[in-house]
Amino acid sequence: MKPTAFRWIKSDCGRAKYADLAGRRGAIAQLRLGWFILFAALRDWRLPDPDQTSGS
Repeated sequence: MKPTAFRWIKSDCGRAKYADLAGRRGAIAQLRLGWFILFAALRDWRLPDPDQTSGS
């Protein structure tokens, strides 16, 4: 199952970095993960969602 954050993080490199940061423990790591999600979502805002299937 994919994390909910993948709705906002759309690039492959961003998803890999998310997986790396999500695996770390501690308060600072969680703060850094939140910071990363915020900026990755802003950066990937205009990218198409790779999980969405195109077709009717």
